[in-house]
Amino acid sequence: MEAELVALAAAGASALVQQMVGEAWEQTRGRVAAFLARRSGRDVTAIDGELEEARADLVDAEASGDPDARAEALAEWRGRMRRALRNDPRAAQELRALLAELGDREPATRQVVETHNHISGGTYYSTVIQAGTVDRGDRGGTQPG
Repeated sequence: MEAELVALAAAGASALVQQMVGEAWEQTRGRVAAFLARRSGRDVTAIDGELEEARADLVDAEASGDPDARAEALAEWRGRMRRALRNDPRAAQELRALLAELGDREPATRQVVETHNHISGGTYYSTVIQAGTVDRGDRGGTQPG
């Protein structure tokens, strides 16, 4: 699958999981269920139920402090989005439109980078930090001129 569609699937999964824990879930769930049903040949009601179950699991897991819950949900839905795009390449346009409605204005131009690290060594322990984006964190107020 070409890199652009992989990135689009990742953006779709990310937006979906974000919506699962947000206030606009009801509107999002129906749209995503219809999108996935058209590509899988399955009943939209069944997929709607799976989405609602996944949301409930995610909300419960995050409430109980499970640090892996969001990453697991992202992996699951990224795979489902990728399969939907693979089954119907024309689905990319619909997914882009859906993402635009959810507030993600340019999903196809987003760069997705995966990094895998293996750390090993002697008997001394150190701190290891891996970050995707590091910024100053000054989100409000005036910008330096």
